[in-house]
Amino acid sequence: MQCHFDLHAPLGITGLDYGNSLSQIRLHEGDYLHDLGYTGKNIVIAVMDAGFFGYKTNPAIDSARQQNRILGEWDFMRNESSVNEDHPHGLYCLSIMAANKPGQIIGSAPHASYYLFRTEDAATEYPVEEHNWVVAAEYADSAGADMISSSLGYVDFDNPVYNHSYADRNGSTSIVTKGAAMACQKGMIVTNSAGNSGNQSGEAKYVSCPADAQAVCAVGAIKSSGVIAGFSSWGPNSNGILKPDIVSVGEGTVLANTSGNASTGNGTSFSN
Repeated sequence: MQCHFDLHAPLGITGLDYGNSLSQIRLHEGDYLHDLGYTGKNIVIAVMDAGFFGYKTNPAIDSARQQNRILGEWDFMRNESSVNEDHPHGLYCLSIMAANKPGQIIGSAPHASYYLFRTEDAATEYPVEEHNWVVAAEYADSAGADMISSSLGYVDFDNPVYNHSYADRNGSTSIVTKGAAMACQKGMIVTNSAGNSGNQSGEAKYVSCPADAQAVCAVGAIKSSGVIAGFSSWGPNSNGILKPDIVSVGEGTVLANTSGNASTGNGTSFSN
């Protein structure tokens, strides 16, 4: 059985063993904040993604399960109550926040509580996914979530007629951008991946929706050394608003794989 640190440990002596995740935590002085007791306790985070494959048995996040800090889940794609059998992308993102596997990976918010929402179909790209995102955000608001963590972004669709041009990425046009801005107005902190198109040419390289919303905290990707990742999407949005707002480790990010072991991955999804 995993040996996890005490929820009630006195401040300053948690002594977390971050393993390979230390560099990405330390970049933002997260280890210092953890030692002060800022580990996410009493914070509720809604995670939007394409699925959370195997989260109910993944040993890296067993603390969150055993302490009943997975508050709920819903699949808005299939209108069903389970997200455990779908795409693993959300599991990876969740683990970067919620993991507690000493010596391998400790997440940035290991004591937070989470809602898990599937709003995205990884196999296709249609505007209905934006609508799903907005409905999930409304659910998160009604459930009392403090934050939304979304590693989703929309620019190009399977049917190009729906594409969001750079002019449309102005912070006020797309459905998902409007929904994210409203979520911020309701008092939630919304963080969203900037996008992985930084290596593309022309307008394609700029931030996706809803990262274009002024009130949304758009997150770009860097290496643990602090160097920007080449794939990280650029700003500003087409209205001249500075984007991304912050950066975090998104190249070589330590995460928990589907077996619960520390692994690495690349993308602004993981920086967010």
